[in-house]
Amino acid sequence: MNTLEITTPLVSVNWLSKHLDHPDLIILDATIKKVTSQDDGKNSNLNIKNARFFDIKHAFSDTTTNIPNMLPTPEVFSEACKALGISSHHKIVIYDKLGIYSSPRVWWMFKTMGHNAVAVLDGGLLSWQKEGLPCVPEENSIKIKEHGDFEANLIPSLISDSDTIVDAINNNNILILDARSPGRFKGTEPEPRKSLKGGHIPNSMNLHYTNVLNNGEMLPASELLEILKPFSIENKKLIFTCGSGITACILMLASELVGYHNVSVYDGSWSEWGQLDGVPIEC
Repeated sequence: MNTLEITTPLVSVNWLSKHLDHPDLIILDATIKKVTSQDDGKNSNLNIKNARFFDIKHAFSDTTTNIPNMLPTPEVFSEACKALGISSHHKIVIYDKLGIYSSPRVWWMFKTMGHNAVAVLDGGLLSWQKEGLPCVPEENSIKIKEHGDFEANLIPSLISDSDTIVDAINNNNILILDARSPGRFKGTEPEPRKSLKGGHIPNSMNLHYTNVLNNGEMLPASELLEILKPFSIENKKLIFTCGSGITACILMLASELVGYHNVSVYDGSWSEWGQLDGVPIEC
């Protein structure tokens, strides 16, 4: 069988269907519930054939903190990958059942852990089902037969923390892009996590993640370039933030698709910043 290569951060359902049974391919279902929606994130009891469930909320989060979805240590990430049968030689395609929502977070996690042979499925399960491609009931999903040998190699430059943000606020060479809705950014609508203050990080700019999507699929690169152009990102480092580090990764994926790589994600995002004492907040 031919060697499998992933050369782009986004693959089509047609590409995946052609390589579905390749022995070097791992398919991950990264579905989670939208914090701003009543949808439980399980809008289908079907999975793509051969998919394994990637549990962002538990196995692949730092469960020692009250901040949701925080990146686990490389050691924890490696062990959880091994339990899913993932090895370092595998090529990985990630999807979710909401189109594109949580899958880019997992794409960013693998890149942050030093694994670049990873891509997001454009349109996720919704686009897969529209094409009538192979699905199986959740109860018939693939059974993990043996552990993998995945070893993480952390890339710290892809992660930002609150100290990084404090330093970035008045740095003209850094742009902080917030993926939350305009109402949450301006503090005119309540945060879904009631303990958090409203508003945004000073000098950050707002680009709602839905602006780079169309019916759950990523917009073409030409349109993404036009969307990003008003933010004057040339020669700047981009730090993406959102509510809890999920939709920030959608913006990071969009930037990567147009060839921009000087990027990081504020892992704690507003779930951290909105509860910190003594940090500046604007509305």
